[in-house]
Amino acid sequence: MRSLMLCLVVLPFVISCTGSSETNKAGISSESQSTLQLRDLPKITNSIGMKLVLIPKGTFTMGSPIEEKGRFGHEEQHEVTISQDYYLGVTEVTQAQYEKMMGKNPSYFQGAKVGNANTDLPVENVSWDDAVEFCKKLSDLPEEKKAGRVYRLPTEAEWEYACRSGSKSAYSFGESSKSLGDYAWFYENSNGQTHPVGEKKANAWGLYDMQGNVWEWCSDWYGQYPKGAVSDPVGPREGSFRVIRGGSYFSEAANCRSANHNRHDPSDRFHYYGFRVALSPSGIPKSPETGDEEDNP
Repeated sequence: MRSLMLCLVVLPFVISCTGSSETNKAGISSESQSTLQLRDLPKITNSIGMKLVLIPKGTFTMGSPIEEKGRFGHEEQHEVTISQDYYLGVTEVTQAQYEKMMGKNPSYFQGAKVGNANTDLPVENVSWDDAVEFCKKLSDLPEEKKAGRVYRLPTEAEWEYACRSGSKSAYSFGESSKSLGDYAWFYENSNGQTHPVGEKKANAWGLYDMQGNVWEWCSDWYGQYPKGAVSDPVGPREGSFRVIRGGSYFSEAANCRSANHNRHDPSDRFHYYGFRVALSPSGIPKSPETGDEEDNP
């Protein structure tokens, strides 16, 4: 039975979020693909205990419609294809994970400020360069090298695709922000501080805190979106700002929308900037673990 389950979970998924009713190679129609849950997607746990979930390749509409409440400029809708599966951290990188790799914890919310209970809080007060260096050091661990895993920041397109998890609405759970408090720590419920990762509800693909808690660095330079359909976009070749996504504990609801397209200087460090890691396609194992079916990070 176990071998049968492993065979089932490694079948390739192709997600379509653009309204097509085609059936993918696993025999799943696009009408049901957006309802894939955590138990359906393979997970791995790396050598430092970080969990990552497989994000299946597919096509979606990136950006927001003009009428979306809270919409900002430069969120023009366009079709994006993610051509390869990739893994993404189930949670934001924690302070304990960051300190294990970097030998220090730069976070503002630690020690007496949080009653010395900061192990599972997201690391913050990190720059884009800090996040990239973390990925490099994690990739250089002997166990990770042996497994062929190369960690990096997600592209902005990968981030939004995973955040939406098959949805087309302003938030991964719906059009209205009324339920945001069930999924995110933001201005209205955070009490002005970060909270342990994984305490709120996960999105449909088993990712926690994609909205709220801390802003997450992406690999892209910030710039205007392309006007037509694109595959695997990586952003402009150069720029002055790097993309940040998802909003934070200090953000209004509108900044936590799936399409919110924001940026900051890559050298800046603030107590609401963090990140989560992605795993390049070359680092995807042939037979990933399925993980527990319990809905926990």
